[in-house]
Amino acid sequence: MSTQIDTEHFRARLEDEQRKVRNAIEYLQKENPAVPEEITGDLAMGPGDNHLADLATETVDREIDYTLEENSGNVLREIEAALTRIDDGGYGFCTSCGKPIEPERLEYLPWATQCADDARGTRG
Repeated sequence: MSTQIDTEHFRARLEDEQRKVRNAIEYLQKENPAVPEEITGDLAMGPGDNHLADLATETVDREIDYTLEENSGNVLREIEAALTRIDDGGYGFCTSCGKPIEPERLEYLPWATQCADDARGTRG
């Protein structure tokens, strides 16, 4: 019995995820276009109000956003690679053992490149 993968279903899912990730990246870039150069000048203002604490909080928030943006970029690359595999006919097959990836795994993670056993490292 061979399992036929509904590639059009997964193409639609991947394209939807691709849109969401691109929107998230765009939002993060609008919120934090660049690290402000005035940070060093702000630090020179000296003690007083909670400016230094506010600055530290802003910096941590910005680092979190950059991490999210980087992770989103990685996911976007995974999605684009999966769409390429659909076009090439390799979608849904484990890159390690060549067996079909479980349909429920693809539903959960449509850009998966490995079957559950290989992803967990339990294949002997």
